[in-house]
Amino acid sequence: MLFKYMKSKCKPTVMFLIYLGIFCLIAYLYNMPADALLYAAGLCLFFAGVFLVYSYARFRQKQSALKDVKARIMFGPEELPPPSGAVEEEYQEIIRTLYSEMSAAATERDNAASDMLEYYTMWVHQIKTPIAAMRLLLQSEGGVSRDEMQMELFKVEQYVEMALQYMRLGSETTDFVIKKLDLDRIVRDTVKKYSTIFIKKKIALDYSGVDTVVISDEKWLGFVLEQILSNALKYTHSGKISVYMDRNLADTLVIEDTGIGIQAEDLPRVFDKGYTGYNGRKDKKSTGIGLYLCRRIMDRLGHTLSIESEVGRGTRVKLGLAYKSVRFE
Repeated sequence: MLFKYMKSKCKPTVMFLIYLGIFCLIAYLYNMPADALLYAAGLCLFFAGVFLVYSYARFRQKQSALKDVKARIMFGPEELPPPSGAVEEEYQEIIRTLYSEMSAAATERDNAASDMLEYYTMWVHQIKTPIAAMRLLLQSEGGVSRDEMQMELFKVEQYVEMALQYMRLGSETTDFVIKKLDLDRIVRDTVKKYSTIFIKKKIALDYSGVDTVVISDEKWLGFVLEQILSNALKYTHSGKISVYMDRNLADTLVIEDTGIGIQAEDLPRVFDKGYTGYNGRKDKKSTGIGLYLCRRIMDRLGHTLSIESEVGRGTRVKLGLAYKSVRFE
């Protein structure tokens, strides 16, 4: 520790000796008595020695305090020793800022890991349902219905696709490819994907096509349409689902159903992560992730997403597809 101290005081010591030498030289040139010169130099050296001893004691004390702080650094830098100057005070402020940012990043990472673990735990339990249904169908004596098997397989594909999109959206980079798209083709491809469910549930589709070009990402926009159409089919037991462009709002696609609707107190929170609402709790199969992903994707694409609903009369989902700007995170 003494070597470290002497090394830190090397420059001040050299400067002191230079000043003392200059003082002695000038005193000699002006014929100052030798005993007076030696007395003055001795006093300077004595007080310099006293200062060095005091300074070394402070140095040891501060080093000991810093070692204690280092041993407890994971609990925070609050117990740093008092700064000895403006520069050291700035360094301590930098340390506190870095620690605060590190703590925030660690908390965000832990929350993300916790959310991911929670989602995948729920996802594993959910995907077991269609797998078990497929196993029962294969074991049934009456033979396996192709449509029923396709339906359960379709559910598995949906769950896998949602898990993949959840993982991709949480990554630092997202593979957006923004370009002009034919909205009619995307809607028709989505409807075709769910045609079996329309037929099985005997739900009518009211769609006459849209002549609209949008600027967006085909894959991610298609995922949003699939999730909204899936929800409409899930909570519509009779009637129809209509897809059309809003006459009052330009570049706004509307997906409207005649389903059970959403309760008024649930509407402000339907886009919250993990929120299932009354319908989700009653159904016991909702994850509360689908609409959360849709809102995040639409925000990232520079689009808007809103929901209007009335219990017993149906739900109207509006996708504002006017291009604003893509927000990269």
